[in-house]
Amino acid sequence: MSKQFKEQGGAATMDPSRFRRWITSKIMTKLISFETLTKRRAREERRRKLSARAHIIEYFHQVDDGYSHLAAQALEQLLARYNVEIKCHLVGPPEGANSPEPDLLMELSRNDATKIAPYYGLDFPDCAKMPDQPIVDSAKAILSVLSDSDFVLHAKIIGQALWASDQPALDKLKAVWGISTDVEISERYASGNARRADLKHYSGGMFFYGGEWYWGIDRLYHLESRLSDLGLDRNPGSEPIMPRQAIHVCKKANDTGLTLECFVSLRSPYTAIVFDRALELGRGTGVTVEVRPVLPMVMRGVPATMEKGIYIFGDSAREARAANIPFGNFYDPIGEPARCCYSLYPWAVTQGLGNELLSSFLRAAFVDGVNTNRDAGLQLVVEGAGLNWSVAKTLVGQDGWQDELEANRLMMYESGLWGVPSFRLLDNHKRTIVALWGQDRLWLIANIIEQYLEVEK
Repeated sequence: MSKQFKEQGGAATMDPSRFRRWITSKIMTKLISFETLTKRRAREERRRKLSARAHIIEYFHQVDDGYSHLAAQALEQLLARYNVEIKCHLVGPPEGANSPEPDLLMELSRNDATKIAPYYGLDFPDCAKMPDQPIVDSAKAILSVLSDSDFVLHAKIIGQALWASDQPALDKLKAVWGISTDVEISERYASGNARRADLKHYSGGMFFYGGEWYWGIDRLYHLESRLSDLGLDRNPGSEPIMPRQAIHVCKKANDTGLTLECFVSLRSPYTAIVFDRALELGRGTGVTVEVRPVLPMVMRGVPATMEKGIYIFGDSAREARAANIPFGNFYDPIGEPARCCYSLYPWAVTQGLGNELLSSFLRAAFVDGVNTNRDAGLQLVVEGAGLNWSVAKTLVGQDGWQDELEANRLMMYESGLWGVPSFRLLDNHKRTIVALWGQDRLWLIANIIEQYLEVEK
């Protein structure tokens, strides 16, 4: 199975040379460090002052993206709370290597937005379906004609009509604000897409401020904290508009009947910062945790770009700091190191230490900066998991693990998910209660567990 995927080279190489592995690891560790982040923010602020610019947040809106509709609902609040200006762009969806599963991503944005909206005090219709193209085109025509100030105030109203598939409502809005011509719409999108590309990003529902990207409402608390530090908060000391969602572990039950499946990989920074917390959630609630490892994306033929990789690693570091989780001393485990660890996984499971092996490997690669491409590094991983290295070294490289990882990948896709970490919560009949993607959805899993157990009482 591991040989069925083609080596892609470039940013998506699965087997870099020793030198490339070393130098890219050093560079990434430097790029995502808190020291680098602090210096970059200070440099951006100096440049802003020298050019006498206002504090400008740039927002990139993708009309048919569920996350963008949630983000649009925060614009007016941001403008009222902080002494900033907001520049609004219209953009298309991610393309090419930045969007390996565009159809799944669109459906995920709708499903996920429906689930998280209530926790942020936002609206997303529970019965929403993906809007038909004529509805999308109507929304684009209206949004394209709006000034930045009107966009901030009214984008959410247009989004509500869009996601309700309410063409009559959109027709009424057209009568109020007018519409752009096809040429004007194309020009507006070309401008937004070009600006996003110049700033080295690829996605919609994004905020950009002072050299840094913030994804949707999930990352607004980072932006709000930064704006507050700059003295721009008109209501200092108050709760952020979109606060970070904490993981609340409910009281442990003796027999929940619930199973939490965790789809993880050994080269995912998001997996690295959530894996141990997912295991802790299971222990704390009495929910059975079943870990289902899969190959890293680039090792299963999924393309990748440098800009996407840099954003993901930087975002992971930012999220880790917010959660007070060690992270950031990175030594890339892609390719052979990951394969070696996966080859030991079936044996580790028989020893009752499968999760410990994965945890130890992730800690070595993402926290301790251990070169897991060397026997000495792999030995540290094995012994850190409580396993016997003298036995392990005779098993490294054995086959038999590939089929299990491929079965896990297919299972993940069946739930409409394709990246890690992903979670699937099952009831006592192994029926899916919810399937979610992302380290930033463990809080929602915890809430759903608590709600389910309350109902069962």
